[in-house]
Amino acid sequence: MRTSAMVLSGLIVPIVLGAQAQRPSSVAPCVTATAACTEWVTLGGGPGRSMIYRSYSLDVRNDRVRRALIMVHGTNRNADHYFETALATAFLAGALDDTVVIAPHMIQPGDTPEPNEIVWESSWRTGGQARSNPALSSFDFVDEILRKLAKKAVFPNMKAIVVAGHSAGGQFANRYEETNVVHDTLGVPVSYVVANPSSYAWPDATRPLPQGDAEPAAAKDGWNLQPDATPLPPHTTFTFGPFDGSGRAASFNRWPSGLENRTGYVGKATEAQIKKNLVDRPTTYLLGQVDTLPLGGFDSSANAMAQGPTRRARGEAFFKYITDTLGAKQTLIIVPECGHNDRCMYTTNIVFPAVFPKVN
Repeated sequence: MRTSAMVLSGLIVPIVLGAQAQRPSSVAPCVTATAACTEWVTLGGGPGRSMIYRSYSLDVRNDRVRRALIMVHGTNRNADHYFETALATAFLAGALDDTVVIAPHMIQPGDTPEPNEIVWESSWRTGGQARSNPALSSFDFVDEILRKLAKKAVFPNMKAIVVAGHSAGGQFANRYEETNVVHDTLGVPVSYVVANPSSYAWPDATRPLPQGDAEPAAAKDGWNLQPDATPLPPHTTFTFGPFDGSGRAASFNRWPSGLENRTGYVGKATEAQIKKNLVDRPTTYLLGQVDTLPLGGFDSSANAMAQGPTRRARGEAFFKYITDTLGAKQTLIIVPECGHNDRCMYTTNIVFPAVFPKVN
């Protein structure tokens, strides 16, 4: 996994490498998903550490960098692949030179750790703890990356940081946006991009009722949109009501599906604060136009199915609810012709302004 060569398109690789050859090697971004583009982040005072791929070192002063993109991998924990996706996105957006691209790698039981490498519980995507240190959360890992990025001695011109993810990484980004404790402490604006997660942490016990755009047959087969519409409009005919959790979904409103029974890192914020975060913290939700099939690790548990029959339906319903009920002023983008595919989602130009905010 860690030594695979970066795979972009046949055109992108030579152009990128050719462009880097014209610049001094000391300032050129690292653009291969190999050991040369990795470093370790020490957590909890050490010796525990976790690995990241990065295009620029987080410990060497860099006056060029103005933005950072943290791309969280999916359930396969293929950080090398997601580093490549993020690099391709940065290249296509013309942001490769002044953006530090980072892909954290979170291993879990069954993976083979390096010396002192932290093994996370399989709940890493929702803020789960480290096996060797239950007080340490996977959210602490990204907290530490953010603190490094905000150090003026290393990145004096840092203006914007984006935490993004797809699929299980989208689950991570959603829960991290709601609960992280460093957002307002860094002195650098942070925003979030949540793409195609299987589920969300809902703000209360309400759920979409299985009718209108959440009716299962319509959600799976009834997405007849104008193919030339830009941007594609979301579905909005959702009806919400209290959910009956007396059956298999008795834990439907417990973390990570809801806000009840939160402990550890995610228990630090009150429910009121989490709802405020959902409203105030700038977040863009990306949903694939055709991400309506149970593919790619689709969560078909009773708790997840309570949020809707497909990933797209779940995202549209969640967005409508936090917008209409909480007054959130966030952004939703339906990415044309994309299914459950991170490359398609993030390398489509309509998402670039969210992933690479405009900076002075």
